Amino acid sequence: MNISQFKGTGVALVTPFKSDLSIDFDALKQHIDYVSERGVEYLVVLGTTGEAPTITAEEKNEVIEFVLANNPKNLPVVYGLGGNSTKWVVDQLDLVKDYDLAAILSLSPYYNKPSQMGIQKHYEAIADASPFPVILYNVPARTSSNVTAETTIALSKHPNIIGTKEASGNLNQCMKIEQNTPEDFIMISGDDELTLPMMSFGCVGAISVIANIQPKTFSNMIRLGLEGNFKEANKLHMEMMHGYDLVGREGNPVSVKTGLEALNLMARDVRLPLFKGSKELLRHFKMYLGDK
Repeated sequence: MNISQFKGTGVALVTPFKSDLSIDFDALKQHIDYVSERGVEYLVVLGTTGEAPTITAEEKNEVIEFVLANNPKNLPVVYGLGGNSTKWVVDQLDLVKDYDLAAILSLSPYYNKPSQMGIQKHYEAIADASPFPVILYNVPARTSSNVTAETTIALSKHPNIIGTKEASGNLNQCMKIEQNTPEDFIMISGDDELTLPMMSFGCVGAISVIANIQPKTFSNMIRLGLEGNFKEANKLHMEMMHGYDLVGREGNPVSVKTGLEALNLMARDVRLPLFKGSKELLRHFKMYLGDK
């Protein structure tokens, strides 16, 4: 498995909508071109940022097929596929087995709060069934359960589990994982603002939200970090501090879509129960991005 393709910036693509909330494929193509031309290393489709929970199964097929067919740099594509029913996730794998995917990104089970052994067995079942490499995704703020360092370390031994996207915000946990997993098991940041600190102890990059609006700056920061040039990387990191705040201000993906409207790349429409970003946030984004 070529894990080097996941070193750098993966952009967690948004899914643009028209005013009637149907998918805006013209805007999606424009957006793929925008991030691809500005140096991201891979595309992540239909994750949290892509509003997967409110997109139908038919629409998901349309989106992934569209991204694969409109990928100007032929970047690796990672597909978001997780859930709180192990059987459902395994069944979904069969529906995407013929797509040209680099990996799947699988969210830890949410709502039903499984034990750590339940989480481990869930991921092992997915990895056993998956025709693609599996990247774990730990985001306790959304799932109400943490994939502990011990569970991640145990899962790192599975030959089809290649890494984890860590969005726990717990640097001690992240360091413990990095210290006790194989060299070919990669750690990917799920917190934009923590990515550079995490790179100091082995993180290989990020699956990023802010890279939707600032792909060049964020990707350059990551590349400098991978080169060990933290002094120059930190300059770019500090430049984006206000951007990190804006992207999180009204939640994800509401805020990042507002930033993309400020760039005239798409409308900021989202599907309920999300509600589109405020005019005040839009004004702040226009001021922030005006000189970028």
